[in-house]
Amino acid sequence: MSKIEKVLATGKTHTTLSSSGNNSRGHNGNLDIELSTPGSAKPVHVFAATQPHPTAEQLFAGAWSACYIAALGLAAKELKVAIPADVSVDIEIDLGQTGNAYFLQAGFNVNLPGLPYEVACAVAHAADQICPYSKATRGNIDVYLNVQTS
Repeated sequence: MSKIEKVLATGKTHTTLSSSGNNSRGHNGNLDIELSTPGSAKPVHVFAATQPHPTAEQLFAGAWSACYIAALGLAAKELKVAIPADVSVDIEIDLGQTGNAYFLQAGFNVNLPGLPYEVACAVAHAADQICPYSKATRGNIDVYLNVQTS
């Protein structure tokens, strides 16, 4: 993998769990989506953007974060850990350039408040192994994962 020398654009999302499904919100108000899981009776993707054109990086971050936060729930269940109600995932997708080549990179900030740090890390890394978006990008783009418990 090549490292990005110059970041050209960044798409950011903040995803939380809610009683109606997952909510993903862009950092600048361009993207506000209510997401559901396959087979759910809830609306699938409801776009309520304040501006009509979220970036591709923001859409990718929103989709990945929705998948990843669902994987957190599965990982927690497998590890017999109660996932906090106020869990959140912030993802940044950078579009960048090295020489004449273009690349993506991703940064995750996973917040699992109230869990011991080691347990939160185990859940976050297990979710990374479960999430199909994480599997699809593994080895193709640089990804960092930061875990917070407060």
